Amino acid sequence: MIPLSYNVRSLLNRKTTTVATALGIGLVVFVLGAVLMLGHGLDETLHATGRADNGFVLRKGSDGELSSSIDNQSVGLILSAPGVKKDDQGRPMGVGEVVVVILLERSGEAGSVSNVTVRGTTEGSLAVRPEIRVVDGRAPKPGTDEVMVGRALVGRFSGLDLGDSFDIKKNRPVKVVGVFEGGGSAYESEVWADIDTVRTSFGRPSMVSSVVVRLESSSKFDGFATTVETDKSLGLNAMRETEYFAKQAGPMLGFLLGLGIAIAILFAIGAIIGAVITMYGAVAQRSREIGTLRALGFSRISILGSFLMESVVLAVVGGIIGVAAALCMSFVHFSMINFATWSEIVFKFSATPKILVIALVVGAVMGLLGGLFPAIRAARLSPITAMRA
Repeated sequence: MIPLSYNVRSLLNRKTTTVATALGIGLVVFVLGAVLMLGHGLDETLHATGRADNGFVLRKGSDGELSSSIDNQSVGLILSAPGVKKDDQGRPMGVGEVVVVILLERSGEAGSVSNVTVRGTTEGSLAVRPEIRVVDGRAPKPGTDEVMVGRALVGRFSGLDLGDSFDIKKNRPVKVVGVFEGGGSAYESEVWADIDTVRTSFGRPSMVSSVVVRLESSSKFDGFATTVETDKSLGLNAMRETEYFAKQAGPMLGFLLGLGIAIAILFAIGAIIGAVITMYGAVAQRSREIGTLRALGFSRISILGSFLMESVVLAVVGGIIGVAAALCMSFVHFSMINFATWSEIVFKFSATPKILVIALVVGAVMGLLGGLFPAIRAARLSPITAMRA
């Protein structure tokens, strides 16, 4: 077997082509790794939203809170369903909320606007979501034109910094008195206002978009859902809060992965062609070396394996560069429009060992494919012909 050091010295002797090919493969690995990290970050954000022991109720036929409407009378019936947990004073732990979308200008980008979700809440909203905590300022006082904003939105939109004011609707200003976080969940991309402020501003005096209840335990959900959905006159659909937000990830995740993988495939084709050219050039330049190796008794299989190994080593080096670059994206936050709410959601690139291994293996496979035909050509060279070249 030809020693690996032979291949390493060969790569070092062709610095320009080696670097160019490695960087090309590294670019593909970086793109693929970044896309997978982005998809995992989105999935992680939406799966982190909500609790398994929270029931989530929408109007039947609605695919999201924006298209759902539940009257106040139905809210009371939902809260009285079996399985709903009671607080220390014997009151059911649940809340009806109104969700709307407003248009705000991005910070530092005059004329650039995007949709932001505003959630009309009550004091019970924090009770059913203990993971939400105020990290700066304070919670809004009930019945006032005060709001608190998710940490992910701070600095991204004009008027959403602590102490700032913005119009929730034309000529209806509200003041930011607090910043909250929710364990990296999608709630961190929302503005939370008093429910009456949202209702009066958007003309929804007797309706809510959804109802969230805390269950006595996760196992109580089936009984709760059966009770809520049995009354056909209500026309309601119950699900776990985690299930609702997990469903929102589907369309966005499919779009991200589809677009990213398509780009990665195009780059991969270019990188493989570059590897093929590089390795064919290596075969042409080293014909005498190949003839000498054959004359020394190395078999065609050894020659084939050596050139394939050289191509794979080149690809692995490029893959390591790409993986390292992709890991740097872990510090970057990304925002895009949530297809379910048509409002902006902020999430980060999230790496896992599985994603990094997949990206690295793809890089190695690219090197294997790029070096296969040149290696076959090298193995087929006649020793006499090669030494005369």
